[in-house]
Amino acid sequence: MLHESALFGQNIFIESNARGDLSDPVYIRAHDELKRQATATLDDLFGHYRLDALIRPTTEPAFRIDTVRGNSAGGGEFTGLAAVAGYPHLSVPMGYVNGLPLGLSIIGSAWSDARMLALGYAFEQASHARKAPNYLPSLEATEGAGRAFSPVH
Repeated sequence: MLHESALFGQNIFIESNARGDLSDPVYIRAHDELKRQATATLDDLFGHYRLDALIRPTTEPAFRIDTVRGNSAGGGEFTGLAAVAGYPHLSVPMGYVNGLPLGLSIIGSAWSDARMLALGYAFEQASHARKAPNYLPSLEATEGAGRAFSPVH
């Protein structure tokens, strides 16, 4: 029986959970090394280039969930480095692509949380990019889409 979580990458969580708890010395060493590398990378960027923040789209534009071929995110995510380092990261509405929202990520150096919130607030006030959420019809419900989803003979 196929578990629906496999359609959305949840198998990673299931496999991770099966590996044991977070007190495993191998896990602790790997975690500490990744954190050291992420912190060093960000500290180097902020220090060498004298940056207040790193800014770019949070991820690629939203994509349609495909239960047959799986999700097709391109891996353009910008959140992992800050998360691993434990550095502040804020995402604010930046605009829309084909009616779907796109976020702007703002990553700061260690302990710059207040500065990142101020930058995010300033961007939101200047851009007015946020719109109240609404629900778009699924692709299958749009006119003429039925032909695209019918079996080929």
